[in-house]
Amino acid sequence: MRPLACITMILTTMSAVAQTTDFSSYPVYAGSDLGLRYEASASSFRIWSPSADSAELVLYAQGTGGTAIRRIAMQRAESGTWTATLAGDHRGQFYAFRVRIGGSWGLEVPDPYARLVGTNGRRAVIGDISASDPVGWSKDAAPAFAGKSQGKASATDAVIYELHVRDATIHPSSGARWKGKFLGLAERGTKSPEGESTGLDHLKELGVTHVHLLPSYDFSSVDESKPDSTQYNWGYDPLNYNAPEGSYSTDPSDGITRLLEFKQLVQAFHKAGLRVVMDVVYNHTMTTGTSSFDQLVPGYYYRQRADGGYSNASACGNETASERPMMRKFMLESLLYWVEHCHVDGFRFDLMGIHDIETMNLISRRLHDVKPDILLYGEGWTADSSPLPDSLRAIKRNAYRLDGIAVFSDDLRDGIKGSVFEHVEKGFASGKAGMEQTIRFGTVASTLHPQVDYGGVNYSKAPYASDPTQVVSYCECHDNHNLRDKLAISAPEADSRTREEMQRLAMTIVLTSQGIPFLHAGSEFLRTKKGVENSFQSPDSVNAIDWSLKSKHKDFHRYIAGIVRMRRSHPAFRMRRAEDLRANLRFLEGLPAHVVGYRIRGEAVGDTWKDILVIFNGGDDSTSVVMPEGGWKTFVSGNRIVDGVRAKDSQDLKAHSATILYRD
Repeated sequence: MRPLACITMILTTMSAVAQTTDFSSYPVYAGSDLGLRYEASASSFRIWSPSADSAELVLYAQGTGGTAIRRIAMQRAESGTWTATLAGDHRGQFYAFRVRIGGSWGLEVPDPYARLVGTNGRRAVIGDISASDPVGWSKDAAPAFAGKSQGKASATDAVIYELHVRDATIHPSSGARWKGKFLGLAERGTKSPEGESTGLDHLKELGVTHVHLLPSYDFSSVDESKPDSTQYNWGYDPLNYNAPEGSYSTDPSDGITRLLEFKQLVQAFHKAGLRVVMDVVYNHTMTTGTSSFDQLVPGYYYRQRADGGYSNASACGNETASERPMMRKFMLESLLYWVEHCHVDGFRFDLMGIHDIETMNLISRRLHDVKPDILLYGEGWTADSSPLPDSLRAIKRNAYRLDGIAVFSDDLRDGIKGSVFEHVEKGFASGKAGMEQTIRFGTVASTLHPQVDYGGVNYSKAPYASDPTQVVSYCECHDNHNLRDKLAISAPEADSRTREEMQRLAMTIVLTSQGIPFLHAGSEFLRTKKGVENSFQSPDSVNAIDWSLKSKHKDFHRYIAGIVRMRRSHPAFRMRRAEDLRANLRFLEGLPAHVVGYRIRGEAVGDTWKDILVIFNGGDDSTSVVMPEGGWKTFVSGNRIVDGVRAKDSQDLKAHSATILYRD
C-alpha cells in the first residue's frame, strides 16, 4: 500500500530481454574485495561477471565526456570474477567497466560497489576513502538514546523524524549558509527571520532521537552538473548505492568531497545527540537493462516472471532478487559499509516486502553484531505482485518472523486520518465513526491483546507483531498528502482551528502508542505542501520547509515537543514486550462512541507515574467520562499541556482532543 512515485522511472527503463538462464548454476564469490581496493602503490579492481567471455577496465581523465585514456583487459579469476591491477598511484582518475557476453560488448558502467563517483555517477573515481574522514572522525560515536530508567536501549525508545536533505534548508527562512546541502543540515546556530531555531538545532530542541534522511545515496533523477537548479526528487531512483548523492554536495564532481560532507553531517548530528537513519532502496534500480547490475550480469540481480520477463513488484520497472546469493551479498556488504565507514545508525527499507525474510534476518543479525542498538524498519508491502511467494517475503503479516526489524503500521496511519488512497475519507481524529478498534490495535502496536476486537480493525484482522519493537507507529510520511493537507481535503467543513485540533490529536495518538513513533518533518508546526500529493518531483515552492511556520504556530510546536519529552521520560509509553502490554495496559470499556481510553500500570514497568489514563475523543462533539477514583493529576487536557492540575471527578473531553492524566 504505497503510492507509485516511480512513474518517471518506468518511462526511462529499458525493455528487458526475456531470461531463461538457470542462475542457480552461477558461482558465488565469497571474497570481500569486489570493486576497488586502493593503495598509493597500486589500485586493484575486481568485478563479478560469470557470464562474460571478456572484461575491460576503462580509464578517463574526467567524470563525464572525453575519450578513454587507457583500456586494460581484465583477467578471469575465481568464482566468476575478473581482476585488474594498476601499478602506481592513480588517485583522481575515473574508471568504468564493460564486459563482452555472447560476442557483444556492453555499456561502460561503474561497478555496483563504487564508493567514489563523479558527476552524475556514470564513472567511479580512484581514491582513498579514508581521505574523506573529517577531523575527529575516529572518535565519532552515536549518542545513547535509552530511557533513563530502562537501561539497555530498545527500538521503542526511539522517536524518528523523517526529513529530506534539500527540504530542510533550501527555503530562505532556514538561515543556513549551505542551502540544500549536507553541510547546510550540519550547521549549528541557524535561525529563522523570527529568531526561531531551524535545521539541526530545531531537531535537537524537538527532542527526537533519530533523523531519517530520505535517500542520500547517489540517485539518478537530478542532473548534478546543475546542482543549484530547480530540479527536485525524493531519490527513490537508485544509481550508485554506496556513494552519497552529488546534488547534496558542494562539489559533485569530487567523490571524496561527497563522502566527506556526508560524514560531516553524521558527525554533527552525533555531537548534537541525534542518530542518523538512511532510507535505502535495494528493492529496484532506476533502469534495468542499462544498470550496472544488468550490464555486468544480465538478469541475475532481478526477478523474472514465468514467461522470462522482468517482474515489477516495485511498480518502477523491475524488482531485485534478494534471495540470490550475490544480491544478498551486495545488500549486506553495502549496509555494513554505511555503518562501519560512515557511522550510520539505522536503515529504513523501501518496499521491504519485496525482499525475502531470510535475507532480511541475515542482515539484521550481522548489523546488530556490529552495532547492537542499530534501528531497522521498513515498508511491509509491495506496490505490485511478486513471483516470490508471500510466505517467503518480509511483508507486514510476516512481521513476527522478522528478527530485530520493524514494519510500518498502515492500519494506525489510515485509522487516524483516513485512507491515503481515498482522499476525502476521514479517520478517527477527524470524526469518522467505527474506528475505535483500529485505534486500540495501533495503541498496542499490532500485538495480541484480549481487548482488541480484530474484526473491527480496518485492515489487519489478526495481530502480526509479536512485540511492540516490531511496529512503527505513524500517521504520515513523505508519501501521499501530508497530515495538514489531508485534513483540509477530508474535513473541508471544519475551520482551520478545528483542523489544528485534529492534527494535535492525531500526533498525540502516534506519540502515545506503543511501538516506535515516527514523525514527518514540519508537522510539528503545521507544514503544508499546498495540497500536492506525492511531491516527489514538485519544486521547492511545494517541498521546502518554511521555517516561519514555526513562529506562526509556536504553541503547536511547543505542544508536540512537550509530548515527545513526556514519552521519552515515561517508559510506560514504550514497553518492549507484548506480555507487559497485556498485563499492564487495559482499555476502558463502556465509553461513548468516538472515544478510546486506556489505563497503564506505570509502576509495574518502572515508571514514576504509577498509574496513567489516556483518553481520545475523535468525535465532532464534546463529551465527558467519569474518572476512576484515586486523585488524578492532569498532564494534557483538550490538547494542551497543563501539567499538575488536579483532575475533576468527571472529565470533560473536547471534540478532537486528547486527555492524559496520571497518579504519582
